Amino acid sequence: MHVLETNSTDFQTGLPAKALSLFSISPLSFITFFVFFPSAMIAADNTNLVYKGCADQKFQDPTGIYSQNLETLLSSLVSQSSQKTFSNATSGGGQNDIMGLYQCRGDLSGPDCNNCVSKVSAMADKLCGKAIAARIQLSGCYLRYEVVGFKQTSDTELLYKSCGSTQVSKNGFEQKRETAFDMVDSEIKSDGGAAGAGGLFYTGSYESVYVLGQCEGDLGSDSCVDCLKSAVDRAKDECHDSISAQVYLQKCYVSYSYYPDGVPSLSSASGAGQEHTERTVAIAVGGLAAFGFVIVCLLFLKSVMKKKGGKRGG
Repeated sequence: MHVLETNSTDFQTGLPAKALSLFSISPLSFITFFVFFPSAMIAADNTNLVYKGCADQKFQDPTGIYSQNLETLLSSLVSQSSQKTFSNATSGGGQNDIMGLYQCRGDLSGPDCNNCVSKVSAMADKLCGKAIAARIQLSGCYLRYEVVGFKQTSDTELLYKSCGSTQVSKNGFEQKRETAFDMVDSEIKSDGGAAGAGGLFYTGSYESVYVLGQCEGDLGSDSCVDCLKSAVDRAKDECHDSISAQVYLQKCYVSYSYYPDGVPSLSSASGAGQEHTERTVAIAVGGLAAFGFVIVCLLFLKSVMKKKGGKRGG
């Protein structure tokens, strides 16, 4: 399967570069900005494209049966994603079967998981067209589907990696990173990782290193630990002493980030990402509300001054 490395893009408001006159902003445009901006920030957190992998072979689909089966499959997966962080399904019959699955990050809520799977399902046709197999990874979830009988790859095949450009020369970094990775293994072995993730997700930090590890939901804990060890070895071999890394294998992935001044208590890259988002939205809403109040006051003053000017002219 061909894998294309893709950098995620930052959210932009799309506001025009030309400055707007304060009194030219209509109440409707202000309300649109006030409502839309926080919502867009929430959506951007977990639905950024990380990478896509599309098979070279395409559906031979003159009757449209493959397209119909794929649509049914994706609809089924989306419907399940508000209740589970992992699920798989098969659609069709006989030689027309298509199987697929999704996996959400273990710390996502039901609505956030559903939103992520809905987004990635909607991207499938645009990104991979009629490919007989595809895998699309967003920052909060991934979707995989294939025609039944498609050649399977190893659970530990490297699909995508991203290494931070800065190298850490600080003494003790490697040991801290090693201890942080050991925490992932031990937590998954001992208590199954995060609740609601099938016992195959863990995120935490050790001193200045934040780590995250997750396996596909159909793996057992022992197989998960073996897969994560392979991912950790890849991270160290491929990225060396990079300040951060993400390594995605077929059945699991790991990431780490090193913070010289200590892991932030609220970080969108950590398990506290949702709390960070809520705090950011609260600040944005508060600031916009204050801005709106000022506009209302100024519009009121403008109206009063206009009336006074009219009386003088009379």
